[in-house]
Amino acid sequence: MTTEATVRSFFSSPQFAVVGASSNPAKFGHKVLAWYTYHDLPVTPVNPSTPTISAAGTTHTTVPSLSALKDPKSTSVSIITPPPVTLEVLKEAQKLGVPAVWLQPGTWDDAVLAFARGKEGAGGGGEEGVRYQGQVVAGDDAGSRGHGGWCVLVDGEAGLKAVGKL
Repeated sequence: MTTEATVRSFFSSPQFAVVGASSNPAKFGHKVLAWYTYHDLPVTPVNPSTPTISAAGTTHTTVPSLSALKDPKSTSVSIITPPPVTLEVLKEAQKLGVPAVWLQPGTWDDAVLAFARGKEGAGGGGEEGVRYQGQVVAGDDAGSRGHGGWCVLVDGEAGLKAVGKL
């Protein structure tokens, strides 16, 4: 599947979540959460350190992990965490049946992409063959308008238009 098709699949979900959401306007976790809020998309911030996060003039109640989402199987997830954390989030997303993830620039390394895309030996820690089964938007694939890989802040509106949500 092309990345453009994966972006359309990502935005076909009825719910969204942002892992690594932040109230700090200087952080990308804040900017991405504000982007979802600005576009009137149902979004849940995921942050184990605080009960609420404010973004775009709205205070959101957080959940501490993907497993605390109301319906993970109907939620596409943007991830804004360091690669070691991203790998653990992907493993949780796999267990919960999250249909699609968007790995924002800076959240992935070779090990994360290997697990996300099902490369041989990607499971790590004795989990040979285990991989994320959902759709993955990530990497430096051609087609992104941004530098550093596909980013919802740069490429998201085209995806929303493609599925009739904008």
